[in-house]
Amino acid sequence: MNRRPTLLAAIALTAAAALSLSACGSDDSSKDNDKIVGADTGSETAASPTVSPSTASDRPKLELPSDLTYTFDWPKTGDADKDAILSDSEQFIKAVDMAIAEQDPLSKAYRYYSEGVAAAGSQKFIQEFVDYKDRITGAKRYYNAKVKVNDEGTAGFVYCEDQNKAYNKSLKTGKTELTPQSKDNYVLYSSRLRVNKQGVWITETLTSQRGSVACQS
Repeated sequence: MNRRPTLLAAIALTAAAALSLSACGSDDSSKDNDKIVGADTGSETAASPTVSPSTASDRPKLELPSDLTYTFDWPKTGDADKDAILSDSEQFIKAVDMAIAEQDPLSKAYRYYSEGVAAAGSQKFIQEFVDYKDRITGAKRYYNAKVKVNDEGTAGFVYCEDQNKAYNKSLKTGKTELTPQSKDNYVLYSSRLRVNKQGVWITETLTSQRGSVACQS
């Protein structure tokens, strides 16, 4: 029997963590990773990209269901590049959920914030929800953000997600599939980003670890 899609795509592609998992704490259960996509980030320096940030008018408008809410507990750092990475990553997360709600695996919004294997993985993830005529409802929380900016216009980003109050909702019946709270609903993400010519930090690779001990502390 085919299983309904989970909130986290379980796409088995080869990946290496963009940052050490110790950035959010230690976790020795890496063999249980739900790997989406990923790669390493290269050397870290204090240099900043010279590209100007993309203006708000350039960006796709995100319209999400009123029953899906977000909490991003990653305060501004005061560093322009790091704050742009946090903001663009937030938009990428929401853009994927919007594509799921609109049942559009080729939505321009999430592709504005991603390229390469991250975009391909997102498309496959969205398609799973389309196949089952499901979308996401409830509340999602993101926290424990750690950013490292590299000298070649790339960055590594590690963060946690709490999915305990987020659920699948059937578009055919309108019913929400309520699931019990579980340690598996705590997910550690590690991504690699690159700033493009428009000044947007696009996600190129992404790995995930479900049930992360680092995200439960």
